[in-house]
Amino acid sequence: MVARKFLVRHDDSTFAVDYDTDDGFEIFQFQLFSLTSIPPEEQKIVGEDNDRIVSDDSDLAAVSDKLRLVSITAEEERKPEKQEETTSSTAGAGKLDAGTSVMSDEELARMLQAEEEALLLQQHVAYENSEKFEEKIRPYVSQVLMYEDPVRQEAARKTVPVDNLEEKALVSLAKEGNFKPSKIEQDHAFLLQLLFWFKRSFSWVHEPPCDGCGNETTGQGMGNALPSEIQYGATRVELYRCNSCSRITRFPRYNDPLKLVETRKGRCGEWANCFTLYCRAFGYESRLVLDFTDHVWTECYSEVLGRWMHLDPCEAIYDRPLLYEKGWEKKLNYVTAIAKDGVYDVAKRYTRKWHEVLSRRTITTESSLASVLASMTKECRRNYTSQVLSVLEERDNIEREALERDLRSTDDASISLPGRQSGDKQWRIARSEFGTDSLSSSSCPVRICRDEHVSRIYNAFSAILHKFVEDSLIVSKGVEVLKIFRATVVDLKKLPYKKRRASLKSNSIVGTSLVHQLLPSFSELLNALSLKSELDTNGIVSVCLAGDPVKTALALPVALHALDELIRDLSKCNNLTKDSLLSFPLLRLNRICTGAVLASGEELPFGIATAAFDGTRMSKWEEPNGARGCWIMYKLSANMRELVAYELMSANDAPERDPMDWVVEGSNDGGSSWQVLDERTSQMFDKRFQRKTYKIRSTGFLSNVFRFRFLAVRDIQSTSRLQVGSIDLYARQS
Repeated sequence: MVARKFLVRHDDSTFAVDYDTDDGFEIFQFQLFSLTSIPPEEQKIVGEDNDRIVSDDSDLAAVSDKLRLVSITAEEERKPEKQEETTSSTAGAGKLDAGTSVMSDEELARMLQAEEEALLLQQHVAYENSEKFEEKIRPYVSQVLMYEDPVRQEAARKTVPVDNLEEKALVSLAKEGNFKPSKIEQDHAFLLQLLFWFKRSFSWVHEPPCDGCGNETTGQGMGNALPSEIQYGATRVELYRCNSCSRITRFPRYNDPLKLVETRKGRCGEWANCFTLYCRAFGYESRLVLDFTDHVWTECYSEVLGRWMHLDPCEAIYDRPLLYEKGWEKKLNYVTAIAKDGVYDVAKRYTRKWHEVLSRRTITTESSLASVLASMTKECRRNYTSQVLSVLEERDNIEREALERDLRSTDDASISLPGRQSGDKQWRIARSEFGTDSLSSSSCPVRICRDEHVSRIYNAFSAILHKFVEDSLIVSKGVEVLKIFRATVVDLKKLPYKKRRASLKSNSIVGTSLVHQLLPSFSELLNALSLKSELDTNGIVSVCLAGDPVKTALALPVALHALDELIRDLSKCNNLTKDSLLSFPLLRLNRICTGAVLASGEELPFGIATAAFDGTRMSKWEEPNGARGCWIMYKLSANMRELVAYELMSANDAPERDPMDWVVEGSNDGGSSWQVLDERTSQMFDKRFQRKTYKIRSTGFLSNVFRFRFLAVRDIQSTSRLQVGSIDLYARQS
């Protein structure tokens, strides 16, 4: 017998493995399988020093004690990703289309073989009796029925700013060019806004602050539940002692979503429990999803997608079912969806490593699991009509087929997903859910940019400034007029989007007569905002809706931020003259708009590529891996244009992510070849939301695609990310 200790590196982990030559190489492979969940047939073992592939005992004897373990499947999946990355960094960055990757026959054969072996192993370690599984699920079957209670639903609805979320939903669709969405499209968009609102309104509890003085506390174990706590399902109560005043703070773990609507705090169990009630309160078919490795989330049926959609209220992430396996690096086993109409095994939706998941499903056999789920589902549906049962059974069959099909898909291989963001950092690390400390990013699809309203608003200021010059207004009065209109825009934004009406209020500097005199010059701006002015019998000017309220909702933030910048810039002028005033950048005419946008990457859902061109400070384009180089392109939908200037604005936070070095290029053949239009180095943004203007030195080149290649951020040592508040492109006047 010869014993050796190997240090085996796999991904970011290193394992110490004792190897006994009497046991042989196959036992060594199973040791690695127990540590990494990579089946023996998928293991590629390589000597760390010489890259020698280790495939038997003689190879092990010939290599050093340091080894590297790679999953063959993961290695294969990375190949198309690498190819796409290479293409993107060269001429392929100009192509506005992308292919999809398909699992090869060899990969499929390996996975099927691994699944057979995992099932065989399960027969030896799992129990035929499914009582333990049913014990864990049964309480949730009763719990989800609370979501059907009209009293609980009404209590939830009362806390939601419905008009505000409806407006945001419609604006999100309008930004995609959909101003006349169908009912199911509106419902889908509203659900996402409900998710984002819930994330902002609910609080995460790690160690609750002291009820007395608000200072930090330290856990003291569990206490006995009070009758008032038990009334709302809090059979467990955590106790915390204040680090300052020693007062004990109680944290009851309520199970009744009615109480959670009131308290608005908890951990993932409370979050998912309460959010699922909100979903049902607004009529969405919903499921509470229980992950046996200690997490809970929601699924809703999307009529737009024609399938069940994953929603995690703790993370405000939707339709990213691989978040847990790929981002959090969880070792999943059982994932069960519980609804009023049944109990479903949905683990296959949340994995692309089914053979590994199977090897960890040891509570009961697959056949026993299927039997108990079928029995519980039949129980849930016992009072349903035959017509309803037929619809549900058809949907069940469609879902089963989709789960099997998607299990073999590699379409999402290029998507990178984040580690867990909710909860204390040390708590996340202790649960092995930290993953990478970044938000969601993915390879970026082509997005249509509906930004013509931004250009119309910018152009509309021309008539206003011309009127100021024509009437020889002094700077202070011109600024005050703009401030009056800005105040009106603010008032309009605060109102329900379908009932917007506000008055133009004169002041001691700008009297009513001057407001009336200058009002016609604002007509183009009002048109751009889908607004109109009305004069009542008392001489009061009101501004109200003139068309589609969604167009107004889309444009108002742009107008507000454009007014802020114009007021600031105008205040710096000494006097209002044609030469000093009616020129760029104070007057920003001929802004290029209505194109297609593609980027090297983007932040989901709040930092997408089109956010760079939407004209508002409320959004930004964020490239999670862009600190050392990334790109974004804008492809025109119509004629060639000559770029004469552009503006970049810094984003809301994190100055270290600001672009510092970049190249601007144009293409006259759709992105096959490029010409450098401008280069900048060592650029610094001194403030947040700072707009910097750059004029093109090399003119005369007509382009139908423009590309920014950002080469470095301000502090490349402290971040992997790049972010830009806005990009505006200006063409020569035709």
